[in-house]
Amino acid sequence: MSDHVHDENCNHDHDHEEHVFLVTDEEGIEREMVMVFTFESEDQVYSVLLDRNDPEADGVIFRIEEEDGEAFLVGIEDDAEWERVTKIYEEIARSENEG
Repeated sequence: MSDHVHDENCNHDHDHEEHVFLVTDEEGIEREMVMVFTFESEDQVYSVLLDRNDPEADGVIFRIEEEDGEAFLVGIEDDAEWERVTKIYEEIARSENEG
């Protein structure tokens, strides 16, 4: 994760900052996923990833956890947590689309 803030004074190339993750789906197929959005809920950080080769597909939400200074993605297994974060993301997506 980068602490870099993007603003009007930012004048360097950002192509190198695309965060790509290899994620294996339920069928065992490895997909290149790009982190497009992060948000917080109840002291946890979540990330929305899109399939790099199919950007029109639905995004996937993961919890970001840190261990020994390393950040990694964790699938959300708890139904209540899943419902909570999908509601938050849907609300964010709706407000983004209205803006």
